[in-house]
Parts: sequence; structure tokens; C-alpha cells
Amino acid sequence: MKAVLLDRDGVINALVYHEDAGVIDGPFTTSQFKLLPRVPEAIRLLNELGLKVAIVSNQPGIAKGNLKLDTLKIFESTMLNNIRDAGGRIDQIYYCLHHPEARVPELRRSCRCRKPKIGMLERASQDLNARLDQCYMIGDGIPDMQAGLEAGCRTIFIGRWKCEICQFTEGRDVRPDLVAKDLWDACQIIQSEVSSSLPTISRGTRRSVGGFLRTGDTCRPGGAASRNLPRKT
Repeated sequence: MKAVLLDRDGVINALVYHEDAGVIDGPFTTSQFKLLPRVPEAIRLLNELGLKVAIVSNQPGIAKGNLKLDTLKIFESTMLNNIRDAGGRIDQIYYCLHHPEARVPELRRSCRCRKPKIGMLERASQDLNARLDQCYMIGDGIPDMQAGLEAGCRTIFIGRWKCEICQFTEGRDVRPDLVAKDLWDACQIIQSEVSSSLPTISRGTRRSVGGFLRTGDTCRPGGAASRNLPRKT
């Protein structure tokens, strides 16, 4: 394996219960952005294993009017600084800013980058020089697993693969290859597999890339929770 593709909200940073909307989603304000325990150390471990690391994240908050692009950039800066302080490195970051029901007209579209579509994964594969069947896809939601499986990645689900999740997967090819309690646990599994030279697992095919926002680029678009609360969409 050559690379690890990570979802962000729920994997790298904590999800937030937004009481006014009655939903669990990613953070909307800088005070809400908190890295989960041992995330910087987990990223450093992947670096030490010689694996490239990229974030591939649906970020529709701007499209929905929940946050500004500047706030998203502050989240990113905070994340990267914490990871860098621990000796880790993120090689690439990709965001899909679109949403089919966006309040911002220019971001209202059905695109190829929004997971479970695989446009962001394909771009990461190209930029990291790693075939998708040489990548892990780690996420905490069904779209992450769908995208990873469609792309041919080895998938790791973060959380508990409980009956609340399983009811949505019956008859659909979305079951993950592996399940981990958090990113650190997932990276321990990866370390074990890389050390034992696990053969590459190939499932899917590669497709053309859609539009999305990539950090430092100009490509800008022009898991069930407790109490059965709505999850991020």
C-alpha cells in the first residue's frame, strides 16, 4: 500500500451537536474545531510507515450558509499546525464544497467530487502517484465506505459497525474491510498490515475527475449518532 485517504469530520476532528438545527455535523465556528485524541500521532505513524496521506472531505457548510471559506481555512491551519507540532505531515487536502440543495447558487450542483462519488479520490491518486487499489480509505460514514469500495481502496470504518449502520447496508456493497474505534486504532491496523506486506486488493476502476477545491490550488467550484440525531449530509 502507498497512501491513506482520510475523511475529516469525525475522523480527524470531533463532530458537533448543533442544538439550533438538531443535527450532528462538522464544526461551524473556530471554537468548535477540536482535533480528536492521538490524531497528530496517528498521522506521524503513517508518515513513518512511508505512506502518503491525503484528506478527501465533503465540506458543504459553505454551500449551506453555515460557515465562510475563511473559517474553513482557519480549521485547516489549526489542524496542520497541530499535526506538524507532533512531527506529522498531510501531503494533500481536497474539499468538495458542492451540495445539491445549496443555498449558495454557484455551489448548488450534483458533482463528481462529492462522496460517494470518487472524483476527489481519483485526484488524490493522481497527485500522490498511488493507484487507488494501493490506498486505504478511512471514514466514519457510509458515503466514505461507498466511495472507497467503488474506487477499489481498502476501507476502514471509524466507529462501531452497529445495527443502526447495518440497516442501511443490507443488499448494498458498502461493508468496510476493517473497523477501528478511532484513527489511532486504524493506524495500528495499517502498521500491522504494512509490516506483513498485505497484497494489494483491487475492486474498482478509475474514472475521470470532477471539480473541487484543493488546498493551494485554484480548483474551486464555479455513521449514525447517538439519540438517532440526523448526521452530516
